[in-house]
Amino acid sequence: MNEDREVLKLVGARIRALRKERGYSQESLGEKGGFHFSYIGQIERGEKNVSLVNLAKIAESLDVNLIQLFAYVDEEYQFTESEIIIQEIVAMLREANPDSIHLAKNVIREILK
Repeated sequence: MNEDREVLKLVGARIRALRKERGYSQESLGEKGGFHFSYIGQIERGEKNVSLVNLAKIAESLDVNLIQLFAYVDEEYQFTESEIIIQEIVAMLREANPDSIHLAKNVIREILK
């Protein structure tokens, strides 16, 4: 049972970190996803066993891929500014068409030479 709670706390902490990175309050995230702010608070504290459907709505509201909600943040590890920017670039690429992705790859290759 404690292992179950630990997963909920880790996902909740990740959602809180992403929300704060974007400058959203619990209220504004709730509004974007169609949830009451108190529900967002319960999720962030690991008190609610949130459904996969609701996690997908929260991810969309945070403009991240669902899998990013499971990139846990613990007390000892903080994402660097570079890692955050890389995640933002990946999110943009996921929504781009194949031609744009290929062009971005070539541009990045040239910049990093």
